[in-house]
Amino acid sequence: MVLTHIEPISLAKVYAVVYGLMGLLIGLPAGCFFALVGSQVGDAAPLAGVGFAAVIIYPIMFAIMGFVGGLIFAFIYNLVAGWVGGVEVEFDGMMGHDDIL
Repeated sequence: MVLTHIEPISLAKVYAVVYGLMGLLIGLPAGCFFALVGSQVGDAAPLAGVGFAAVIIYPIMFAIMGFVGGLIFAFIYNLVAGWVGGVEVEFDGMMGHDDIL
C-alpha cells in the first residue's frame, strides 16, 4: 500500500491538537515558574500575571503554529509524492484489497 496523498486540513487538525497539548505541557511549568518568580520578587510582580497567561497563550500559539505547519507539510508531501510515488505503508493483520475477493 502506498500513501500518495494526505488531506491537508485533516493533517493540520491533528498537528494543531498535538502541538496544542505540547504547548500546555510547556505552558504549565513556565506559568508556575513565572508566577513563583513574580510572587517572590517585588519588582517582578508583573511576571506573576505573565505566568497565568502562559498557561492559556502557549497552547493557543502552539496549536496555531501546528495547524499552519501541518498544512505546509501536507502540501509539500503531496507535491513530492507526486514526483517520487509516495511512502510505502504496511499494516499488520489487516485485510488487503486482494483478501476481499
